[in-house]
Amino acid sequence: MQVAQQLAAQAVGQVLDGRNLSVVLEELYRKNSKITQQQRAASQDFAYGTLRYYARLETLLQQLLQKPLTDASIHHLLLVGLYQLCYDQAASHTVVNQAVLAASRSKNSWAKGLVNAVLRNFLRQRESLEQKADQHEYARYSYPQWWIDKLKQQYPDAWQAMLEAGNQHPPMTLRINRRHGDSASYIAALQEAGLEAHALDKQAVMLERPCGVSRLPGFEQGHASVQDWGAQFAAFELDVADGMQVLDACCAPGGKTGHVLELADVSMTAVDHDGLRLDRVSQNLERLQLQATLLEGDAADPQSWWNEIYYDRILADVPCTASGIVRRHVDIKWLRRPEDIAAFASQQAVILQGLWRLLAKGGKLLYVTCSVFHEENQQQIDQFLQQQADARQLPLAHATLQLNQGQLLPGKDHDGFFYALLQKV
Repeated sequence: MQVAQQLAAQAVGQVLDGRNLSVVLEELYRKNSKITQQQRAASQDFAYGTLRYYARLETLLQQLLQKPLTDASIHHLLLVGLYQLCYDQAASHTVVNQAVLAASRSKNSWAKGLVNAVLRNFLRQRESLEQKADQHEYARYSYPQWWIDKLKQQYPDAWQAMLEAGNQHPPMTLRINRRHGDSASYIAALQEAGLEAHALDKQAVMLERPCGVSRLPGFEQGHASVQDWGAQFAAFELDVADGMQVLDACCAPGGKTGHVLELADVSMTAVDHDGLRLDRVSQNLERLQLQATLLEGDAADPQSWWNEIYYDRILADVPCTASGIVRRHVDIKWLRRPEDIAAFASQQAVILQGLWRLLAKGGKLLYVTCSVFHEENQQQIDQFLQQQADARQLPLAHATLQLNQGQLLPGKDHDGFFYALLQKV
């Protein structure tokens, strides 16, 4: 356990310094290639959990420290230990003893004693410490205060549920390839493989417990893909038909690209600015036995890669704050700053204007974000419609999206997304 605690503490520290958690963990696992699969899984769980509840854990830690810690690595190790004591199933004495052993590798002779004292003091005073911490909103919900304030303003009736949804463990949801079956047939195959699941709709299935994709029946043959249910709405809302020219302008990692191709025999052009991520799109399409023209290019500068084809459908899954998917990307809460919203909104406006020129008359463009902030969503669309005389916003097909004017709030069955369907008239 001490190895997993150390790795998690390193990951937490690097994220708090501004780095992406997935990238950090990949680097740590490459550097520590001799760790066991169990240690790897545990360190990932500790890192994700500590960052999920970081504000609460930090508030608890500050109550336990008499003065600020000068050793950042011990600070982060204590956060990991507190996470385990608060949320993990491991025995308390084991967590403390292993954290003390992890601290013994520190150059500071006082580290072992401090870690032992702080964690044991927490166990003795836990109830009163947690009550004091929960008096602060940022600790109770474990989000930056500016984030809480913004949701209060924009969603006065839903902000608490949204914050709580973002702190849940994400479910594992599958998209069933309609070329191979539907939810009912795939659930039967899952049951034969010893996996329990339930249907969300005719093509979406949620597993009762996550598992490795190697256990999924027909996964390598393209029978199913892992994709959040809310993200699956995109391909349906795009309203594609055989023979259409379709552009997926920000395609990586390719989930929506593959879904569109499963629904209809279209001529697909998929563009992304990151060549490495484009390789992943290629791998996904190969598994699904589907084809697309893949181009490395920036959606904000289409003239640098455009092949002068006017598209019948354009999917614009634009860069955003990712504020709707924090339960999957717990580092987002601590990496984002209030000023990032305006920066993303500016980038989105440029992409919208550029892609609109590539849309055929009568064609449709689906604007998608995984954000819940209004500035990136309907406010962005309203501004675009004011500037673009030949654009109109169409009603969406899915009942939930109709009800919430395109905004899908994060909940137990799906993450948070925004959809707007525009037509060139």
